[in-house]
Amino acid sequence: MEKLDLLAHPAHQAHQDLLQYMAQVTTFHNIEGMLEKVHLVAEGTLIYLSETSEVYIRVRNGWRKLQLGELIPIPADSLPPPALSSHGFQSLPARSPVPNMNNGKPALHLVALNLPFSGDIRADFQCFQQAQLAGLTSTYRAFLSSHLQDLATVVRKTDRYHLPIVNLKGETLFSNWNSIFNGNGGQFNIHVPIYSFDGRNVMTDPSWPQKVIWHGSTTNGIRLVSNYCEAWHTADIGAMGQASPLKTGKLLDQKVYSCSNKFIVLCIENSFVSDP
Repeated sequence: MEKLDLLAHPAHQAHQDLLQYMAQVTTFHNIEGMLEKVHLVAEGTLIYLSETSEVYIRVRNGWRKLQLGELIPIPADSLPPPALSSHGFQSLPARSPVPNMNNGKPALHLVALNLPFSGDIRADFQCFQQAQLAGLTSTYRAFLSSHLQDLATVVRKTDRYHLPIVNLKGETLFSNWNSIFNGNGGQFNIHVPIYSFDGRNVMTDPSWPQKVIWHGSTTNGIRLVSNYCEAWHTADIGAMGQASPLKTGKLLDQKVYSCSNKFIVLCIENSFVSDP
């Protein structure tokens, strides 16, 4: 991996470079974890490796290592550092990892992103990053059909039939992943909340003024190439995306909206990983 020397820039330029990318920072334990998740990391993202205190930037064909300056020690009486978020630096309460269990039984969690999004969204990356910040250790994928994959196949095949789909508090939404795609539009009990990664009920919280879920799919979870916001790459008012109003009690109701709308985006834990 090639090194990129920030010290070759003037100090103020290096500072500006860091500010420019601060909105896209995430943390991995080591380089093996970074390489394993390469397909989820968008170009231009800064990566911090906690094991070695190294920093990398994702470029088009791989990674470049940033050459850092000398360490400036933190005073002993300083407050703990703030957490990194998708919006830069902000203080976040410490979160305990959510167990992958539902009353003692394995389950897969269905969780919403912390803000509504238009049809132009790097959804898999957002799901991965927000899950990590929330202390969730397994991989989360967007509840969307894409140009590469139908929604029905996002969950690992061996986990589609026997694991219940639950909310962040372990309350059951569906008996299993496959049951969402039986043709009834993903009917669920609207009295069971769907929570965001930061613990808010998307059905009642005003942060999501439009109670509608993007999905871009048929009722059987197959991609609708004419109605998935150009593979989730456009917020153009003339482009269309398939979505489902929550008031219908369905995740896959078949309504068409302009991609300029900002709707709820869901993330699904795509395979069961037992807690260590």
